[in-house]
Amino acid sequence: MSHAIAKDVTSVKVDVLSKTSVSWDGKTLPDYEKGQSEISILKITIPSGVKLPWHKHPVINAGILLKGELTVVAEDDTILNMRAGDTIVEVVGKWHYGKNEGDEPAEIIVFYAGTQGVPLTIKK
Repeated sequence: MSHAIAKDVTSVKVDVLSKTSVSWDGKTLPDYEKGQSEISILKITIPSGVKLPWHKHPVINAGILLKGELTVVAEDDTILNMRAGDTIVEVVGKWHYGKNEGDEPAEIIVFYAGTQGVPLTIKK
């Protein structure tokens, strides 16, 4: 059986979408918790017109909005407006919510770098 394999690795393209030590509101991310690390990857779909409840994340997480629009509002009234293709490095330990004011569902993939036994999200 023969498989065609590209031998020219120069055709591989790497785009850095985010690389930072600060969240979207400009605050420095906290140190990682001690304990067994646990990675979670969630695909979250927020229908048009839906506002999520106030919540906070005790773990570092980042995401990319695949489709739609999303507005993120923090407790200090800092606002982040996202469009498809935008990335977010979430605030940690700070109350916030997201809302979809667009005409289509907002689809976001979120990567959580957490610790076993620590919840990803805490609702107010």
